[in-house]
Amino acid sequence: RCSYCNNKCSYCNFNKYIPRSDNQDVMLECLQRETETLLKLSQVSRITSVFFGGGTPSLARPSTIAAVLQTVTRHAGLSEEAEVTLEVNPTPVGSSKLEDFLHAGVNRFSIGVQVRLRVLGRDHNSQHALQTVAEARRLCPGRVSVDVMFGRPGQSVASWELELDELLSVCDDHVSLYQLTLERGTQLFRQVQKGQLSVPSDDITAVMYDSARRILQKRGYLQYEVSNFARNGAISQHNMSYWKASQYLGVGPGAHGRFVPRGEGDVCREARTQTLEPDVWLREVQQRSHGTRRRIPLTHLGLLEEVLVMGLRLIDGITHQHWQLFSPRADLYQILSSSSEVQDLQQTGLLILDDRGLRCSWQGLALLDSMLPTLLLLLEAYITQGLDNNSDSLQL
Repeated sequence: RCSYCNNKCSYCNFNKYIPRSDNQDVMLECLQRETETLLKLSQVSRITSVFFGGGTPSLARPSTIAAVLQTVTRHAGLSEEAEVTLEVNPTPVGSSKLEDFLHAGVNRFSIGVQVRLRVLGRDHNSQHALQTVAEARRLCPGRVSVDVMFGRPGQSVASWELELDELLSVCDDHVSLYQLTLERGTQLFRQVQKGQLSVPSDDITAVMYDSARRILQKRGYLQYEVSNFARNGAISQHNMSYWKASQYLGVGPGAHGRFVPRGEGDVCREARTQTLEPDVWLREVQQRSHGTRRRIPLTHLGLLEEVLVMGLRLIDGITHQHWQLFSPRADLYQILSSSSEVQDLQQTGLLILDDRGLRCSWQGLALLDSMLPTLLLLLEAYITQGLDNNSDSLQL
């Protein structure tokens, strides 16, 4: 998940580096070694999706992608139906290698597209982006995702609607919407702080998001998650695994993972973070076959918090059956139904708790962040008061 980039975008706070030398051979060796080590350490025995992301993995050689996939296949098994996604920077260089990546085992592309790019420091123009989308669609029809950012400097509701309409005329069956966030330490943050640039207010970005949802719906894209829309059933299987709180491995500098280590009781899931700095990560993998910097065992409460936060991002929310996998004896009704705050959210039409489970309404999904603190406090209170048996066996 480390970003090796040709240049740094002004808004980006990813773990990013512009390499001074070509170390792809060493990087490949270490990626394979860490993949093998983490697969052996984990309870993950079958891989259903792989995502090459975190920056500009399309700068890698296609042979690197193929080698990593071969390592996964040897040590865990990669099903023929597995979704293998590659994030692509829509430049002529990135576009020219798409077919090679396809032969390497990639079967889905994710492409970031913005019409106004110069102020963000992106190294492609609109025409290159649209050409990359077209080539990706030719190679992987129905399996191309386009990422679109709103709330950018100088953007208005009207210009955003025109931009989105233009993009949808060339998009495939999946669209992800992301609001630009100002991250401390980035060039864009400093420019806005100094008054050199201005970004739309929170009220304006809320209108932009609502407008985009309605435009996408009219164009046949069904919203299935806060930021994601699909038609013809083209949902992202990989991201669904996050929202469903499945186990996953994070490989590479700065990567994050969630899995149950072998031989440690088969119960406690760990949150793992790999070493951030690529040079240090490389040395650690060479010395001990992985670059795990931090291991945090997730408590029962911590795991349920993740299930709640991630599950409510889905338009279908959290079913009672899914919740029961992680909390066999304390169901959603027990935890939430008697709360006056939850009853108020239901009466105002923002939250739904019924026989299907817990989910946000159409209006509520846009306000999820404001509802989560209340729901998390109720969950914490229930667990810490001892009303739930912490010795419940968990299916992880």
